[in-house]
Amino acid sequence: MEIILLERIEKLGAIGDIVTVKDGYARNFLLPNKKALRSNNANKKVFEANRAKIEADNAARRSDAELASKDVDGTQIVLIRQSSNAGALYGSVAVRDIIEALHADGKTNVTKAMVVLERPIKTLGLFDVKVALHPEVTVNIQVNVARSPEEAELQKQGVDVMADLFEKDEAGFTEAYDPNAEPGEIAQDPADEVEDAQDA
Repeated sequence: MEIILLERIEKLGAIGDIVTVKDGYARNFLLPNKKALRSNNANKKVFEANRAKIEADNAARRSDAELASKDVDGTQIVLIRQSSNAGALYGSVAVRDIIEALHADGKTNVTKAMVVLERPIKTLGLFDVKVALHPEVTVNIQVNVARSPEEAELQKQGVDVMADLFEKDEAGFTEAYDPNAEPGEIAQDPADEVEDAQDA
């Protein structure tokens, strides 16, 4: 389907560009969200008549977004989640969780549609997430997913919490060693050996 763009859309074009997109993308997203018009003679005339107003509105929205971006850019939010010992979350962190944390932090001008999360976050760690406040204004925030506020603070300082956890586990693990055991045999506790001898 041929459409006229009413705002800049990444990988498609700028305001006023006439581009061809898949019918479903146009019908389900671009047209209902007033991001584009069907490309026909009547709509071309309407667009050209209103071009100055459309561009002025876009410039005003862009300057508002640029002001808001100073407040949002570089924001770090902490999300406390339960996870397995390997660092895999029980569940995942989605756009909704990020929005709730941003709103709690006073960044109420960010909506769900602005957060660009390629895939849900399913592990502990620090993640950079893009926020598109306007088609031409994108900022980055950092999402710190940890099991406790203390771990979140360590991650913020650059400590790999999961690596540290495994080092501690390995340090505390010692295996009983029996020099007389055959290879592949499990070392027996001396108390068990005494019991075995009494049973015999």
